[in-house]
Amino acid sequence: MKKAILKTRLLATLVALATMLTATAFAAAPGITGTTFNLQAAPAYVNQPDGQMVYSWGYGCAGAPAGFAPALNTTATCSNMQVPGPTLIVHVGDAVTVNLTNNLPVAAGNTSILFPGFTLSSTSGGVQGLLTAEAAPGTTVTYQFTAMTPGTRAYYSGTQGDLQVEMGLYGVIIVLPTAAPTNGSCQPHNTAAGLNNSGTALLAGGEGDFRLSTTGAAYNVVQSCYDREYLFQFSEMDPNIHAQALAQVNSVNCTAVGGVLPTTCKLDVPTEPYHPAYFMINGRSMPDDMDANYAPEYPHQPYNGNPHMHPGEMVLLRIVGQGRWQHPFHEHGNHVRILARDGNLIQSVSDQNNLAGPLLFTTTTTPGLAMDGIFYWTGRGLNWDAYAHNPNSGDPLATLTCTPDANGYNTGVATAVNYYEWCQDHNKPLQVAPFGDVSGGGPATLPDANILTNGAWYGGSPYLGPNATLRATGCLAAGTPQTNSPNCGATGSTPPSGTIANPPGSEAGFAFMWHSHNEREITTNNIFPGGMMMMMLVDSREFPIDESN
Repeated sequence: MKKAILKTRLLATLVALATMLTATAFAAAPGITGTTFNLQAAPAYVNQPDGQMVYSWGYGCAGAPAGFAPALNTTATCSNMQVPGPTLIVHVGDAVTVNLTNNLPVAAGNTSILFPGFTLSSTSGGVQGLLTAEAAPGTTVTYQFTAMTPGTRAYYSGTQGDLQVEMGLYGVIIVLPTAAPTNGSCQPHNTAAGLNNSGTALLAGGEGDFRLSTTGAAYNVVQSCYDREYLFQFSEMDPNIHAQALAQVNSVNCTAVGGVLPTTCKLDVPTEPYHPAYFMINGRSMPDDMDANYAPEYPHQPYNGNPHMHPGEMVLLRIVGQGRWQHPFHEHGNHVRILARDGNLIQSVSDQNNLAGPLLFTTTTTPGLAMDGIFYWTGRGLNWDAYAHNPNSGDPLATLTCTPDANGYNTGVATAVNYYEWCQDHNKPLQVAPFGDVSGGGPATLPDANILTNGAWYGGSPYLGPNATLRATGCLAAGTPQTNSPNCGATGSTPPSGTIANPPGSEAGFAFMWHSHNEREITTNNIFPGGMMMMMLVDSREFPIDESN
C-alpha cells in the first residue's frame, strides 16, 4: 500500500511538473528546408539532467540553411553540431543534394550518411567505404537522390556504425506530399480552436497552423489527414563509450610527418559490453525534453518532446528508432493507428483506398525503423462527463448541449467548447459524487486528495469543460467558487489545483504520461524520473496551443 501511494505521489508530481514547465514550450516537428543541405559532422558536448556534459558527435549545419519549418517558428536555429542531426524536410519530386563535410577529430577517421529508402543517383568527392561513399577527415562527400514518395525515414552514419551512431550521428528526413489525397480532401484545420475563458468568443488570431504538409495529409489518402504533428526520435547512450572516445582523441598521435599520418592515428573504442545509462527522446531526457524547442540551455539539442492537443484532433506521430536498442514507446490515452513504416503506406490488398495498419498499444521503436501513426483522444468511455456539465449545479456555463453525430460525437459547432464531446457521457457530472458512485455504475472513484497528491503538486482539474480554469481553483456550489477544501461534498467539484504547479489562469487539462515501457529507460543514470518520458497534455479548447517557439 505504501509503495502504491509513493508511486501515485511521484506520478502526481510528474503531472504537476509537466504543467509547470510547459507554459510556452510546446512541441512540433521542426527542421530545415530546401533541396540542398550543407551538413557537417563535428564534436561537442550534450547535456543530461543529472548535470553531466557528455562528449558526442553529431551532424549539424555548415552555414545557414535555406529555411526552417514550421514557418511560424521564429527562434529556429541550426548549430554546427546537434543530436539528433537536423531534420531534413523536402517534398515529393525534389532532387535532393546533401553535402557532408567531415569535421570530426582526425583520429575518428572517415564518416558518411546512409539514406535507407532512397536510391542514390550519384555520389562525388568521397572515397568508397564498406556501405557508401565516405568523407575523409577535412573533406566533403556529396550525395544526390530524388524524394519519390512521402513519409518519415531515418538517416545515420554508414561508417563504423556501432561507434558513430552511438556517438550521435543520426537524424530524420521527412518527405511531404505535394498533391491533395487521391480519394478526397482534408477538412480545413481549425486554427480558431482556442476559446477565451467565457467560452463565447475566439481569442484574437486563434491558433496557428504548424503542420508541415500544405495538403493537410501525411500521405496521398484522406485517412492520413491530421491537425498536429510531432516527431519523436528514441535513442540511448553509454557514457563509458563516449568517455573512452574522448580519452583516445586526446591521447593518440595524429601529427602528420611529411604529409602522412602515423599508423597510431586511429580510435579503438570497444562498444561491447553495452551499458547505456541515458535514454533520450529527440536528444534530451525528461524533464529537459519538456523545455522549448531551440532553448538556449541546450545549444546542441534543439528539439523537444512536449506534445499538446485538443479533444478530437488527429495528431500525427512520427516515431523513429535510433541507436542500438528497441524502445517500447507507450502513448497513454489511446492506441496509435499506424499509417506507414519507413514511408511505406500500409494499404489493403483489395482496396488501395483502405488502410491496413494496426492499432498499437506500444509503438516499439526498432533501430532504424520509422513509423507514422495517428493518435486522438475524445474522452469516450470515461463514464463521466469530462466537460463538467451539470444542469442542476446553477453554473450557467455547464448547460452546453451535446448533439451526437453519426459516430456519437458533438461536432455540429466547430467553435463549441465541447466540440467532439462523447455525447453518451454527457450530463454524468463527476462533482455529483466526487468520491464515486460505484454501485450506480460511476462516475469514477477519486482517492482522497491528501493521499493522491502532495500539497501544491496536484495535477489539475479533471475537467476539460466550460470554465475549466475556474473549476480548477476550488469547489463549485451553485456556480460560486468555494473554499479550497479537498472534499466539497455532493454538490462540489474535485479538489483544487496547486496555484504554483498549475496556475489556474493558464492551463488545466488532462495529462497523460508518454514513456518507454521498459522501466529502466524512464531513469537518468538509474534515477527516476527521467529518460524516455514526456507528458501529452489534452487541453481544453479554452486554452490556445502555441507551437511557435
